[in-house]
Amino acid sequence: MDIYHIWFDLKPGTDERAFAKALPAFLDHMKDDGRIETWRMMRCKLGLRPDDVREFHIMIETRDLAQLDTAFRSAAARTGETDELHFSANAMVTNIKFGLFRDWPDWST
Repeated sequence: MDIYHIWFDLKPGTDERAFAKALPAFLDHMKDDGRIETWRMMRCKLGLRPDDVREFHIMIETRDLAQLDTAFRSAAARTGETDELHFSANAMVTNIKFGLFRDWPDWST
C-alpha cells in the first residue's frame, strides 16, 4: 500500500459543512471508479499539533504507484465529473503540503 498524505487549512470564510460534503463526494467518486482504495479525513483536535502542521489531514491509500498515477491523471484531466468534484473541494483549501509514504517494512517487495 502507498499512502498519499495531504495536510491543509480551509480558506478563510469557507463553509466547513460545504467542504465536509465536497471532499467525500470527490474521494468517494475516485474510490467507486477504482482509482483509490480508501481514504480518511482528520482534523486537528484541541489545537494539538506542531505549528507547521496544518489543521486538516487526508490519507489516501492506493495499491501501488500505478493506481496513484491513474488517480492523479483523472484529477488533472480538466474535463468531466471527476474534474468538477476535484475543483469543488480543492477551491476551498489553502496552505497545502503533500507526502507519500508506504508501509514498512514492506516484506512483499
